[in-house]
Order: sequence, then structure tokens, then C-alpha cells
Amino acid sequence: MIWAGLAVLALAWLWPLPQLGLPPFSTHMTMHMAVVAVAAPLLALGLSGTRLDLVTRRPGWMAAIPASFAELMIVWVWHAPALHDLARELLWVRALEQASFLLAGLWLWQSALGGRAEQRRARATAGVTALLLTAMHMTLLGALLVVAPRVLYPCAPLCGGFDPLTDQHVGGAIMLLVGGAAYLAGGVGLTADALAHRSEAR
Repeated sequence: MIWAGLAVLALAWLWPLPQLGLPPFSTHMTMHMAVVAVAAPLLALGLSGTRLDLVTRRPGWMAAIPASFAELMIVWVWHAPALHDLARELLWVRALEQASFLLAGLWLWQSALGGRAEQRRARATAGVTALLLTAMHMTLLGALLVVAPRVLYPCAPLCGGFDPLTDQHVGGAIMLLVGGAAYLAGGVGLTADALAHRSEAR
């Protein structure tokens, strides 16, 4: 799982995604979803139960609901027009953006999925709540971008030869569908695991 997560990060950050010549906002959103909704859960599952699993080593730090609110703040702040445009224009700001997405995603997913089986089940309610809250805010932001009647990011016309409003709508749809589905699936999976364990315990 760890190698799969690292492979997704390499595909998103190094090659081929950055070289495909896709519209800029769609590329950004594909990269964002690859990091937080694909790579982060794969890495969290790979780390679960190992010496690097912070749920086992530092359980007080790994609270799923605070992690969910932290990810909400990071995602929404980075999608404010001024910061988003700055990250498109300056490489070091883009690196900071992507690193913060990865760390926030890892904190949330490892808080929800990490630890030994008994720890994960004991923390299942918080994990499910956190993942569903994240699915909701990802869906909301994606929907707002899809229905926005005007271009929200001033640099969009300068960042590529594509229609910026269409690009923005496509990027919003990627967030709405991929982000919402990934976190919802995580919540459903945790719920199913907890219910199956209770059924076996009876």
C-alpha cells in the first residue's frame, strides 16, 4: 500500500500529469484529488499497524474530527482566489500547497484508518464522522465551482489557452465526484467493519 501511495504521488507531481498539457484548473484539481483522496488513504493503510503508525505511538495527536476540520481549513484557504493564483505562479508556493494537502490528508486518513484493529474499531464513530464531514465539504466546494457563473481565479485566462470558465467547471466536477466518493467510501468501509465485528462478537 505504501508503494502504491508513493506511485500515485509520483504520477501526480512528477510524471505524467504535469506534462499532459491539460487545462490548468482541471490539472490542479486532478493533482489535489490524487494526493488527498488516493495517495493519502493508501499511505495511511500501508502505515497502519507499523512502527510509523502514529495512532499506535501517539494516539492523542491522531484525533479524526480535529483532523477533518484542519483539512477543511487547508483546502478552503488554498482555494481562495489569491492563494490559488499565487500557487500557480510561484513554484515554492505550489510546493507548500501540495505538501499541506498531503499532510492534512495523511493526518485525517491515518486518524480514521490507523492503529491496530481493536483501536480502529474503538475509534470508528469519530473516524466515520470525520470522513463524512470531509465528503460533505469537498462536495460543497466542488458544487460551488461547478455552478459558479463567472471565473473565480483571475490568473485563469493567463494560465493556458483553454476556456477558463469551462476549465473551472470541470475542475469542480472532479472535486465533487472524486473527493465526495473517496471520503464517503472510507466512511462506509469503516462502518461496515465495525458492524461486522459487533455481529461476530454476539
